[in-house]
Amino acid sequence: MRPRRGSRFGSNRNRKIVIGLVVAALAGGGIAVGTGLSSASTTCDGLDQAIQRNLDFMAEQRANPNAQTEAVLKNRQDVIDLINVQRQQAGCTGDVAAPPPPPPAQSPAPEEEEEEEAAAPPAEEAEEDAAAGEVVCKGSTVTLSGEAGAPFASSGDFPIGTVLKVTNLDNDKSITVTVQTTSGSCILLNNAAFEQVREPGKFLIRRAVIERVG
Repeated sequence: MRPRRGSRFGSNRNRKIVIGLVVAALAGGGIAVGTGLSSASTTCDGLDQAIQRNLDFMAEQRANPNAQTEAVLKNRQDVIDLINVQRQQAGCTGDVAAPPPPPPAQSPAPEEEEEEEAAAPPAEEAEEDAAAGEVVCKGSTVTLSGEAGAPFASSGDFPIGTVLKVTNLDNDKSITVTVQTTSGSCILLNNAAFEQVREPGKFLIRRAVIERVG
């Protein structure tokens, strides 16, 4: 007995619908996976950049040690350890390598040393030139230091006690913070400060305005 034509047609039609749904589900899954990878990549890039800046600063400290070098290096290593925990939680792979140690500095001849001192203005005068509210560190990106506690900043360009305002141009959020620790960047925000101005899921502010307000 020959099967009815209508029955075969209905079966083929149902099969096409099922196949179409499977393809749509796979495509949707691919989009979701792609979006997740992009977000993870952005997060890892920001964390890796924060680690690299701390490593660069530590290398500079070792090349030019002072009375506070040991304490500063310990503080920077603690920051790197915290960021590495965040990298593991975010599923980041690979390691951020420390820069090679710089060659030992050669002492300039006495005459050259005197010329350099005459040409470079004292640090106090340079700081006074930056008037309150002036935009500083133009073009710098802002990321987090990984330090806990109430909102504050670390900086390698401004002394402890300096008040800086950071504005994220991508969402118009801003925060005013006081420099409390030393770093190898113009400014790094600790976790609490960064949380108030960042965009969700991002660990790097690429379009920022940094102002000295005190």
